[in-house]
Amino acid sequence: MARNEEKAQSMLNRFITMKQEEKRKPRERRPYLASECRDLADAERWRSEILREIGAKVAEIQNEGLGEHRLRDLNDEINKLLRERGHWERRIVELGGRDHSRSSNAPLMTDLDGNIVAIPNPSGRGPGYRYFGAAKKLPGVRELFDKPPEVRKRRTRYEIHKRINAGYYGYYDDEDGVLERLEAAAEKRMRHEVITEWHRVERVRREAMKGVVSGEVASAGGCGGEAAREVLFEEVEEEVEEERRWEEEKREREKGEEAGKEFIAHVPLPDEKEIERMVLERKKKELLSKYTSDALQVEQEEAKEMLNVHR
Repeated sequence: MARNEEKAQSMLNRFITMKQEEKRKPRERRPYLASECRDLADAERWRSEILREIGAKVAEIQNEGLGEHRLRDLNDEINKLLRERGHWERRIVELGGRDHSRSSNAPLMTDLDGNIVAIPNPSGRGPGYRYFGAAKKLPGVRELFDKPPEVRKRRTRYEIHKRINAGYYGYYDDEDGVLERLEAAAEKRMRHEVITEWHRVERVRREAMKGVVSGEVASAGGCGGEAAREVLFEEVEEEVEEERRWEEEKREREKGEEAGKEFIAHVPLPDEKEIERMVLERKKKELLSKYTSDALQVEQEEAKEMLNVHR
């Protein structure tokens, strides 16, 4: 019983659906050119329809299992719809409507990590061509979103010197006080060593002077006598050494001045007669080359060689 009721219900449903389709107006097709539309409301409706189609296709292109050819076709269709949307937005402005190009955000190009990239013409298919969803991972497209390696630019000499200040030369090392604390211990140690050495030298000097007064320096032997002699004659030896070095520098300077005054010719220099003869010979050659042929000059040279004439 229920089965017959279900059949009747399904037939009734089909009948009602058919009657509703008969009463409904035939579905209008979107004009191929936006310029063919004369009504602002229709232009807004066609733009909204294009936006719905773009949303559906963008959702569909996210599926990586569609295959390479289907993904490329979907991406082409989305770009075509985007261009068509721009045509309808310009037509709406022409009909006196709102400018949607200013309020609507254009889709931004992002790489596989979601970062916005600026690729004006990535595929060579015209300006503004974009890739969506899984189409970014297609072969030949992934390379477009790879960032080129950053080339480190070598700094010029001007840029290097521009960063140099007084701290580069160590003028600010004493301002923080760190260097002073580090050098305090070394300074104390070095001062102590210098003072100890000075006291030792003075003690030896006093002992040596006492020995000189008593006449024991010449006959003193051992380490004490050597140390006393070294201390006594240290200053005299330094003065003698400095005087000897000064005399040597003076002699070398005088030798250099004398060598600069003398002129030594390492090659024979021609006298005035030889120079006149060379000038005359050159003028003769210039006249011969001007008024005689090359063959005649060669014959003259051969004749001079045979006669052993050098002039």
